[in-house]
Amino acid sequence: MKNVRVAKSAGFCFGVKRAVDMVYAQLETNDETKDGIKDPIYTYGPIIHNEEVVKDLEAKGVTVIHDISEIEESEKGTIVIRSHGVGEKIYQTLENAGYHIVDATCPFVKKIHRHVREYGDAGYHVVIIGNASHPEVEGIRGWGNEEEITVIGTREAAENFRVSAGKKVCIVSQTTFNYNKFQELVEIINKKGYDIIVLNTICNATEERQTQSRALAKEVEAMIVVGGKSSSNTQKLFEICKNECANTYYIQTIDDLDPAVLRTIDNVGITAGASTPNKIIEEVQNNVRNEF
Repeated sequence: MKNVRVAKSAGFCFGVKRAVDMVYAQLETNDETKDGIKDPIYTYGPIIHNEEVVKDLEAKGVTVIHDISEIEESEKGTIVIRSHGVGEKIYQTLENAGYHIVDATCPFVKKIHRHVREYGDAGYHVVIIGNASHPEVEGIRGWGNEEEITVIGTREAAENFRVSAGKKVCIVSQTTFNYNKFQELVEIINKKGYDIIVLNTICNATEERQTQSRALAKEVEAMIVVGGKSSSNTQKLFEICKNECANTYYIQTIDDLDPAVLRTIDNVGITAGASTPNKIIEEVQNNVRNEF
């Protein structure tokens, strides 16, 4: 039997659990129409970045809307805003189209929306440290003037960043961004001499999960990172763990793990992204301990 240790903070964070619970609650309370047919329930984008959860919700009748253009052809009903949040115009379009909106945006992301609106209105140029293609960042951008918002995710982008003389700068971050990388990019921008206010909006749970995973990876022979392939925070966990432990494996479920890679290893660590259900983590833990 292998020695298997699971990072304490592995799995659902507060915001993700809240979002998933809100969708299941809608399924339970969904009223039937006069014809005995229940109103349709949608999520705007996958509710979280975990394929297993999305598949389960789809099996229960929840439809994912991937683009605002799809609402014109969809029957009106309840639409749940995903945990990543959306821009202000998306809310307005959904309301005008007659959808009942249930907002499952993570409260920590909503706080960033307020920062962008507040500092943008005060004349600041807003810098978002994060991945420009990530839905959370796309949503954050939608709460300010696009011309006064810059997304920076690399050293090169930070070094090339410029604003007009006298312009104040407000820096925020994607909640799941790597904390050390955030500090590095802020330092580069800060050296340019702008009047800067820095708001570290990385979620405390993200920092804690990254710190615990890094420490665990240093102490084991092999590390397993569990999470959806499209999950940004899980990808960052994999990068962090891989830097500390060469034998690090990224899986979505236990089916993705080749038993051969752990055959001669006795000490294994497991961590998981914020959108990974405890059921999947426990399944990986039990299989690695007893069968591999």
